[in-house]
Amino acid sequence: MAAITPLRSGRSSTTSTAEQTRNATDAAVAAVFREEAGRLTGALVRAIGDFDLAEEVVQDSLVAALEKWPEQGIPDNPGAWLTTTARRRAIDILRRDKRYREKLLLLERSDLRPDQAEADDRLRLLFTCCHPALSQEAQVALTLRAVVGFTTAEIASAFLVSEATVGQRIVRAKRKIVDAHIPYRVPDISERAARLDGVLSVLYLMFNEGYLSRGAAVAMRRDLADDAIWLARLVSTLMPDQPEALGLLALMTLNMARSAARFDTAGEMVLLPDQDRSRWDHASIADGIALLEGAGALKATGPYQIQAAIAALHSEAVSWSETDWHQIVLLYDALVGLADSPVVRLNRAVALGHFAGPEAALGEVNDLAIALSDYHLFHSTRAELLDQVGEPALAREARLRALELCQNPAERALLERRLR
Repeated sequence: MAAITPLRSGRSSTTSTAEQTRNATDAAVAAVFREEAGRLTGALVRAIGDFDLAEEVVQDSLVAALEKWPEQGIPDNPGAWLTTTARRRAIDILRRDKRYREKLLLLERSDLRPDQAEADDRLRLLFTCCHPALSQEAQVALTLRAVVGFTTAEIASAFLVSEATVGQRIVRAKRKIVDAHIPYRVPDISERAARLDGVLSVLYLMFNEGYLSRGAAVAMRRDLADDAIWLARLVSTLMPDQPEALGLLALMTLNMARSAARFDTAGEMVLLPDQDRSRWDHASIADGIALLEGAGALKATGPYQIQAAIAALHSEAVSWSETDWHQIVLLYDALVGLADSPVVRLNRAVALGHFAGPEAALGEVNDLAIALSDYHLFHSTRAELLDQVGEPALAREARLRALELCQNPAERALLERRLR
């Protein structure tokens, strides 16, 4: 979960012992809340059938923890503390409104303790937040808020929108869940595959935003990427017979395994050919490959598995020069057949350039000019290829256009270095 950092005075440049303790407490609260938010929200929804109230109460419980734990210390059983606090808060709210008398009785009869339904509660919550009746923007916001425990401000910061916009998305989404009578359940087998696609799409979007942010503030949101992996692991654990869930988790794991080498000490981006492969997390690479093999054993290939296979080939290559580009092009051919898009074709063209030469790749990239005219990676990719075929003036023009479209600080710095 994103680190929750209270405002501090900043009077001294030296971190005091008290500040270090507070930082440690904040980190502990974040870790506990990421683990407990979805479980607790799901249990409250199950108990009282009110999504809006459940989510509000869980957020209130986090605020209470942030206020009390630094002074009182972290409880021996922080999950139980949050559960008790949430239950008391919910009862207090329900007692104020006679319309909720029936829900109050339901809650008073329930202690919200984990039971066999706990895992299913979190999975139900994910599927409810990612219902196809909601827009993808609303699905992402609601998932981050209800399942992960992000604040509205954190969601707004992650996706470059105002807090008011995020708040409106969440309110509309919860209202639609109520008005459309969207059930709080995992869909049955007949509709599960289609609904799972929506869940995985949201997690994929979360991970990509964390792995390489679109915004100008930071190059990478490690916390957001980690949360996407955490949720993907939850889905794959609770639905182990779904190969694409395993494939997505494998893809995320393999990409994150290379994260330590993606930026230098100055925060500058280091491209794959120049990365120090000794800094890659080889244990995580092995885990990702094992996940991919587990997905393959289920014999139902999908786009996430193919992308994970491409990531595995990069991760297994001893050096850049030993990358199996022919196999990667073949995998992209398969990906085009399953999930064709201009971005997939752009990535295929990059791989083709390493296998068949820059002229062949440039022809395919130029064919995407209309579809990807506002995509900075199209222009930066084209610039690299133009340099390789001896067209420096056109390459400079393409980089300038990429720089106009790009906000990520590390990518901008890389483009500026190339221009110099």
